[in-house]
Amino acid sequence: MARSNTHGALEYRPLPASSGQAPELFRFAGAWTPPPADVDAGWGAWDGERLVGAVLMERAGATAMLHGPVVVAPPDTPTEEVLVVAAELANQVLAHAGPAGITTIFARPQSLDRVWVRSGFIPIPEAELPRELQGRPGLGLFGWRGGTALWSTAGRGGSRSALARGEH
Repeated sequence: MARSNTHGALEYRPLPASSGQAPELFRFAGAWTPPPADVDAGWGAWDGERLVGAVLMERAGATAMLHGPVVVAPPDTPTEEVLVVAAELANQVLAHAGPAGITTIFARPQSLDRVWVRSGFIPIPEAELPRELQGRPGLGLFGWRGGTALWSTAGRGGSRSALARGEH
């Protein structure tokens, strides 16, 4: 990681669509990745020429699902250093979201609760995940809404009492 890097700090940049590096990194870490055809975008953290962290994004309209971030570091690397890399990868995604027309991003916790919460994600029920992004492995769900968007069940058909009466 950064302290063993002879080229200075890590470099963060988008992953080329044809890059097989991220899936290789995910496999090394034992993490699931979507099929390459489903990946809309990705970002990586490089230590020189070596990819040490990555996050991949699937997209369904204005909604996205993140896979990762995955960070591979030597065993003696302090946890805080690994979390800084994961947080910066999340920041790369959020910087891309607005200009790309993405208003909602979902992510699995992966024990990165601190990263998600600091980035403005909140825990949400699985039912909020759009059908196109359901069925991905993992437990728990965090969500982020950009701009002035708020989480609300009103967009899903109205109040519970109206739904119970069949008025949707």
